[in-house]
Amino acid sequence: MRTAICSGSFDPITLGHLDVIRRAAGCFDQIWVCVSPNSEKRNQMFTPEEKLRLVRTAVEDLSNVEAELWPGLLADFAKAHGACAIVRGVRSLTDFDIEYQMAQINREICPGLETLLLPASAPYQHFSSSMAREMIRYRQPLERYLPARVIPLVEELMEKEGGTHHGQ
Repeated sequence: MRTAICSGSFDPITLGHLDVIRRAAGCFDQIWVCVSPNSEKRNQMFTPEEKLRLVRTAVEDLSNVEAELWPGLLADFAKAHGACAIVRGVRSLTDFDIEYQMAQINREICPGLETLLLPASAPYQHFSSSMAREMIRYRQPLERYLPARVIPLVEELMEKEGGTHHGQ
């Protein structure tokens, strides 16, 4: 079985993330979405558990995709799940440079682990989680940014916090 990892902080998962996950799911037998708490990113809107719930909701129609929280190194997650590849989306040359460096590090930690970089699909090239968070904060329509099945959950989480959710 060919297993790959799609990783990110997913704060929140966007249509761009889901596009990469769907495309990877078409290329591999099993995809593990690694939801990583990123301590370097400030102003997180959702807790790690909420992000995992959003990701699982977004991918529930993909039979070969599962999601899990992982606080450690991505290469260790790949080893633990028997993955042969990490699949990452890139929107720009800046993304490519960052991902290229990470691919080298991951290969040093886990020899034989490949990194496949998928160019963002045209409709999602400008997408980012920070842009999605701004749309959520300012109560803009979310259909163009977030997977449809997570929108009610995002609205519920924001309502639960009275509009002052993490990082707001």
